[in-house]
Amino acid sequence: MPILALVIIGAAAGFLATRLMRLQTDVPTTVVIGVAGALIGGLVLRFLVTVTGLAAGFVGAVIGAVLLIWAWPRYISK
Repeated sequence: MPILALVIIGAAAGFLATRLMRLQTDVPTTVVIGVAGALIGGLVLRFLVTVTGLAAGFVGAVIGAVLLIWAWPRYISK
């Protein structure tokens, strides 16, 4: 069940992050960005803030996805 929740939250966070960063991607890429962002953001959020709950996970997922989108063209795709 946690993996299913991660995919659902990641997909929503990826969609929101790609719209915030004005990035046009296909659905699988959006989901992967969101899930990776959820993992990154979840770790960052757990270290920075001791807030629990679904809303905190979603905020962390969006933050992580935005960070991943920002870092991708600068560091990863070169």
